[in-house]
Amino acid sequence: MTGLAVLVAIVVIWYSRVPVPTPADFAEYQTTTVYYADGTTPMGSFAEQNRVIVEGDTIPEHVRQAVVAAEDRTFYENPGVNPAGIARALWQNLRGGNQQGGSSITQQYAERYYYGKTVTDYRGKIEEAFLAIKLARSQDKDEILANYLNTIYFGRDSYGIETAARAYFGLGVADLDVSQAALLAGVIPSPNNFDPRVSQEQAERRWNYVLDGMVDTGALTQSERDSQVFPEVIEFSRSDTYAGPQGYLLDMVRREITSRSPITDEELDHAGYRIVTTIDPALQQMAVDAMAVIPEDRPDNLRTALVSLERETGRILALYGGPDFLTVSRNAVTQDQAQAGSTFKPFALVAYLEAGGSLKSRYNGNSMIQPDGWDRPVRNFGSGNGQNFGEIDVTTATANSVNTVFAQMNVEVGPAATLEVAREAGVCANGATAAEECQVLDGQEVPANVLGTASPNPIDMAQSFNTLAAQGLRTEPFIVESVEYLDGGLVYEGANDAVRAFEADIMADTTYALTQVVERGTARGARQVDHPVAGKTGTSTDNQSAWFIGYTMHMTTAVAMYQVGEDEEGRATTEPITPFGGVSQVTGGSHPLSVWTAFMTPAHAGREVLPFPPPADVGTPNTPPLAVIPSVVGMPEADAVAALEAAGFAVAASRVNDPDVPAGNVVSQDPAGGGEAEMGSTISIAVSDGPGAVAVPNVVGDQENAARNRLEQAGFEVAVEQASDPEVAAGRVISQNPSGDAPPGSTVTIVVSTGPPEGEGEPEPPADEEGGGG
Repeated sequence: MTGLAVLVAIVVIWYSRVPVPTPADFAEYQTTTVYYADGTTPMGSFAEQNRVIVEGDTIPEHVRQAVVAAEDRTFYENPGVNPAGIARALWQNLRGGNQQGGSSITQQYAERYYYGKTVTDYRGKIEEAFLAIKLARSQDKDEILANYLNTIYFGRDSYGIETAARAYFGLGVADLDVSQAALLAGVIPSPNNFDPRVSQEQAERRWNYVLDGMVDTGALTQSERDSQVFPEVIEFSRSDTYAGPQGYLLDMVRREITSRSPITDEELDHAGYRIVTTIDPALQQMAVDAMAVIPEDRPDNLRTALVSLERETGRILALYGGPDFLTVSRNAVTQDQAQAGSTFKPFALVAYLEAGGSLKSRYNGNSMIQPDGWDRPVRNFGSGNGQNFGEIDVTTATANSVNTVFAQMNVEVGPAATLEVAREAGVCANGATAAEECQVLDGQEVPANVLGTASPNPIDMAQSFNTLAAQGLRTEPFIVESVEYLDGGLVYEGANDAVRAFEADIMADTTYALTQVVERGTARGARQVDHPVAGKTGTSTDNQSAWFIGYTMHMTTAVAMYQVGEDEEGRATTEPITPFGGVSQVTGGSHPLSVWTAFMTPAHAGREVLPFPPPADVGTPNTPPLAVIPSVVGMPEADAVAALEAAGFAVAASRVNDPDVPAGNVVSQDPAGGGEAEMGSTISIAVSDGPGAVAVPNVVGDQENAARNRLEQAGFEVAVEQASDPEVAAGRVISQNPSGDAPPGSTVTIVVSTGPPEGEGEPEPPADEEGGGG
């Protein structure tokens, strides 16, 4: 009795000293799920354990009863422990048989929810039992069961009943039927063995055990039990969260949230959030599919970046940072850098227009000229020493990406002004503004910066062109639309207010010039999108990179292509792109434009065709602009003068006789209509005075035929009369009427001699006198 009393005392004291600890951290860990922009298509998840905690009242009664039948049929009656089960397990273990657990649901709950690990030693088991008894006395049984179901592991990387229901059946726990609930309850003791995909036989054995137990506990009638059919489970394949192209998106989501919101990395993995991104699932697939147009003979170290931004908001609609994040974790869009090439020219164009320049200004577009401030001649693209364009306007220079014209413009505005525009548009790492440090533009205050010597990230160039597309409103690109708690409540929103960077009229002219790149310049292939497109090709020195960045009234998309070289101090370098796909040089207008078009064409299918704002024609041309000369031949003089003056020309008129043009109408003009001339220059017109009078050839004395020919060639009709004239040989013209001047086409009458009058022949010569005197 003393020994028993001592034992009871020990038990009582030990029981009293077992505390109810706070729940183990892992028991409350939940999964953060990331969705595409539609809010329903999962992109991936962040979790230390894949768990979504649900409220107890959302777990159906038949699910609860199935678990009770499987794990602890006396759960609702026992004090927290199952003495019979403990005794049975202890006897089996002492005999050296297979290790068995006799834990009640409350004990398992105590073990997993409070200790966070499996307890195996006898001392630990005793304290676990004491804790279970205390919990059963202090907590409601339904609360214990709900916490238990939210905590335990069900296999298929699933912690908690909600995640398990989705992993096995693609349903939430609230939608499970009795048969499905029995299967999930049956796998609890050994998920890796009782999953139907591992052993159909073991799964069915456990399923039957649970259903029979539900009959024993009164949860089912025998007829209800007999009507159950073994459920079909969905396929399960373990997937790595960051595998494939979407890994770059998830990495960006994590980076944005931890850098722009109060949420930490640890909270993302433990607290459980609902994250909706800006990525359109259909557009994202189009971006991935667009990579298929790159020819298969491309170099192994070639990298291609694509990013598309919503024009008005900066939302990242689609992004391709590489084929597989696990293989190459550097995001080609946000982390890699490549020389901008001629995609930098629009910044000089904006600076030029802001300084009062005009798209109608004209410059020498020939190659190998050396503007002031350049230490060597500038070469245009093309074979030999580059293509010569002659004197061209700024719009034509933009369309054809003429280096020498932009070199001259950059000297006029100053390289610093071009860099200022680049900063304001968005060409700065980490969203730095014009007033902040922008490392990518360090050392770029040189005339050559207009040719794209800086090496920005593709997303920075996309942001900059998106500023042009939005008519001068700059927005910060973002990939996270919203972060919410699982039970509701907004934590973070990614949208930001637009900032006015440039005036709308400057942007209208800039956009117009960039549309000509597509309409008649280096990017004509982009016309197949069937929407108005503005953009710029870019090819860097020695073909280190090739770009095409273009926008519509819906979105801006940048494609960059470059070839990775050796790493230098942890930074990826580039090398000349090895020609492939049948081209001698990889330029912006070749493969990058093909990828851009392969994405943007389906991306715009079904969208409303929206025009760009019309050009504003800002600034003053540096020379009189060229204008098309109206054709005024045949017009009345007053109308002709009005038409030419309305086109910006002066008029000089002269008078001419023309029998074919009515008096007062224009006979001719110089220069001819349809060509171009400087506005303000003079156009000469000749105005008809009608037929007028012309000199009549003098044909008196000419043979009749000769006279007739001369008069007809002079434009006159000829009438012939005859008369005898002893003084004029027959067949010759005696006289003409009129003589002097006469209207062209009038009749000139000529009188032709028939010789002397009749009876008046030639006198006989005198006869020789016969016999002459002596």
